[in-house]
Amino acid sequence: MRAALITGGTSGIGLAFARALARQGHPLIVVARDHDRLATVSADLASAFGVSVETLAADLSDRADVDRVAARLRTGDVDILINNAGFSLKTPLVGGDEALADRAYEAMARTPRVLAAAIAPSLVARGHGTIITVASVSALTRQDSYSALKAYTLATSEVLANELAGTGVTVTAVLPGWVRTSFHAQGGAKRSKVPAVLWLSADQIATEALRDAARGVVISVPSLRYKILATALRLLPGGLMRFISSKISGRATGRPASEGDRA
Repeated sequence: MRAALITGGTSGIGLAFARALARQGHPLIVVARDHDRLATVSADLASAFGVSVETLAADLSDRADVDRVAARLRTGDVDILINNAGFSLKTPLVGGDEALADRAYEAMARTPRVLAAAIAPSLVARGHGTIITVASVSALTRQDSYSALKAYTLATSEVLANELAGTGVTVTAVLPGWVRTSFHAQGGAKRSKVPAVLWLSADQIATEALRDAARGVVISVPSLRYKILATALRLLPGGLMRFISSKISGRATGRPASEGDRA
């Protein structure tokens, strides 16, 4: 069995993907920034599931580090790519933190595209493989700069799915909502202000995403409640969507989001 590479694989949704894939017997390549946490998590995964776990310390907002991860993917022994790494972004488009916005673009928009392009040729040559990118249900809104990045990520996944149609390679974008991880605490979300029914577990998201990817589903929305919400968002006229988004962003302390190691 060939390996699975997971970015942001030491916490939250990324770690849930790592556990799920290790349970299936896949060797793992875990990518994150923190050397110490990489060592701890890799030892835990290897011990719990009896699989080999390789680690790559990389800052995915740094193009040189991204190039190293892309080179690893080009070696040809990886069948599954999970683009998960990301971080909360609350800076406005105008008058905001330009350096932070650039880092966010590199980590959450450019990097998933580059890594997908790096692995795709070997997957196509073998006639099978999986590319999963964790986006966010906020990609269907127009709340803020984070939503804009995730909308780009979603669109990129859909375009890539079209390009690779018929090759045996599946491309799936995952649109989670609020997740019980440290991500939303970092982003300022207060659970008391979010209805309990909207919270999902990282394990549920990883399990449903892998099942959808195996079925060739291009857009995976975990849980029935978020499927209903996503359908409603997609049916709204653009003007109404922008109006609702402006009201949500005006009073929100956080947003539904992808979750991973800070890239």
